[in-house]
Amino acid sequence: MKQTLPILALLLASPFIQKNELVDNVMGVEPQKAITFGEGPLCRIPTRAAVIRSGSSPTSNDSRGNAEMVLIKGGSFSMGAAEFVDARPIHAVRVNNFWMDKHEVTNAQFAQFVKATGYVTVAERPLNPADYPGVPVDKLVPGSAVFTPPARPVSLQNPLQWWQYVAGTNWRHPLGPRSSLVGRDNDPVVQVCYEDAVAYARWAGKRLPTEAEWEYAARAGHKGTKYYWGSELKPQGKWVTNIFQGNFPNANTAEDGFRTTAPVQTFPANAFGLYDMEGNVWEWCSDLYRPDYYQKSPANNPKGPSDSYDPEEPGTIKHVQRGGSFLCSDQYCVRYQAGSRGKGETSSASNNLGFRCVRSAQ
Repeated sequence: MKQTLPILALLLASPFIQKNELVDNVMGVEPQKAITFGEGPLCRIPTRAAVIRSGSSPTSNDSRGNAEMVLIKGGSFSMGAAEFVDARPIHAVRVNNFWMDKHEVTNAQFAQFVKATGYVTVAERPLNPADYPGVPVDKLVPGSAVFTPPARPVSLQNPLQWWQYVAGTNWRHPLGPRSSLVGRDNDPVVQVCYEDAVAYARWAGKRLPTEAEWEYAARAGHKGTKYYWGSELKPQGKWVTNIFQGNFPNANTAEDGFRTTAPVQTFPANAFGLYDMEGNVWEWCSDLYRPDYYQKSPANNPKGPSDSYDPEEPGTIKHVQRGGSFLCSDQYCVRYQAGSRGKGETSSASNNLGFRCVRSAQ
């Protein structure tokens, strides 16, 4: 965590706390206080630091992480996308057979893990004042980032207008301390950082997918299409994924039926039998993130670079995220499109970030 201290310190030192009703209104709860977070580049989940400172059988044989898995038969594919600088060049990759969770890990599954192990997520843990010199102690409170739509159109150059650090936010309370998981057992678990996802995967006898495995599974045999499901955004006039419709970030028309997460398996599965490989929530991958990795990645079963580097935030350790989320919009973030990449700091979480697991096949 030491590598991210300068950014996290910035967030925690946010000069003001403001009352915000929009976060609570999403879940129909009472207003709460929230801390706004600092600026960051577009189309990325803010680091926790940045947010605080500115404001065999298709079913697993192991009952832990009780989730159906699909056998993905290995093969070769063209990885990457010419439209995105960090996804170039498009290159040939081969992956071995592996099993993959049919859907994202749900709240009910994560609750099973926590009950069995007593695990405490990063967003729930106390913050050490020694890690954040110069930050007022009263701001060192557990919490996480929550998408908070503004009341009117705003410039898309300033993400602090729609992301806030909300004290008391965690996987049990994904939109703030007054929100809950009632009726959301089958929604994907969110507010989990990379460390949390790895802990769950180990408990379940699985692991996080490599970026190459994830993209191979998402493409499901499609070649050269704009979207993982094909060439049309709305095949036969129907939404096939949970993304943002309307004017981002203030006016989500929820044309696809959802303003935040959708229950897993709501939208059609792909040709491999996998659900929500695009939209709904971002998914952690095991690879460290570097924008230049594709220029030298191996052709067989690439596992990511040996170190992390993001020129936008040098010194911050990040892992790859894939698939986009319910906040992806063609006005703002198109990283749900085929071959595109996301990135996130290891200890950061948000209400549009989850994961699924894989297991190597013999």
